[in-house]
Amino acid sequence: MGLTSMTGFADLAGNREAASWVWEARSVNGRNLDLKLRLPEGLEMLEAPLRAAFGAVLHRGSVSVSLRLGQGVRRTVQTLNLDALESAITAALAAGEAASRRGLDLAPMTAADLLGQRGVLEVAAPGPAEDPGLMEALAGQAPVLARALAEARRAEGMALGTILEAQVNRIAELAARAREVAGARAARGADGLAARLEAVLGAALTVDPDRLAQELAILAVKADVTEELDRLDAHVMAARGLLGAAGPVGRKLDFLTQEFNREANTLCAKAQSAELTSVGLDMKVVVDQLREQVQNVE
Repeated sequence: MGLTSMTGFADLAGNREAASWVWEARSVNGRNLDLKLRLPEGLEMLEAPLRAAFGAVLHRGSVSVSLRLGQGVRRTVQTLNLDALESAITAALAAGEAASRRGLDLAPMTAADLLGQRGVLEVAAPGPAEDPGLMEALAGQAPVLARALAEARRAEGMALGTILEAQVNRIAELAARAREVAGARAARGADGLAARLEAVLGAALTVDPDRLAQELAILAVKADVTEELDRLDAHVMAARGLLGAAGPVGRKLDFLTQEFNREANTLCAKAQSAELTSVGLDMKVVVDQLREQVQNVE
């Protein structure tokens, strides 16, 4: 399957009758799965299907999901208020009678006149939650949007995997180079220790040669980097295995980068030669780059 990144983007549009909408989902790295929802007022009931859909396909990452509704979703509905209509008719009749008693003839009222009275015809814009069909359509797109984001993260993970593989290979090359340099340093060091031992024994016959040889051997052990290089080789093998594994491996890779860094630091501390120090510093740079990229792996 390869790696999955925690970075990705997906959008999804939909419509139903006169209604339209657009979903957007964005993801960045995060310690755990953190789903942030930005939904229009009144659509809180969509939260449960969204959390279920994204939780089924994602394991880690900070995910933001937003929904924008089109104007058609807010269509208006007109309702006749019968009580207000009855009051308007009663008032119109009373006004006509009062005018007639004073000798005035009022023009007859039309239906349009009555409907134009305040409160007789109520205009309302029901929320989208009051449309069961619309809510079903929106909730039905939650798994589609989640899978689209997961696919975008997998595509990003493929590119990320290529970068990480190259960095792990570079660490392996530097570890091999460090082994060569350390071997050459050990050979030179043995000759140097023998020469210094002879010089010391020649200058001070009171020095116990066995004790001196023991101290020099201790120094040689402290400068030995074989264990560090062996552990680096083991970490490289483990990293390569994780890069080809299925499922979320980001935390394991992050732990390995800490181990890589520890061994590189020890290598530099024990180097005792400019060439080996240079190799160790180069390795630290690559490990830092690796650690930065691993933060995006799910």
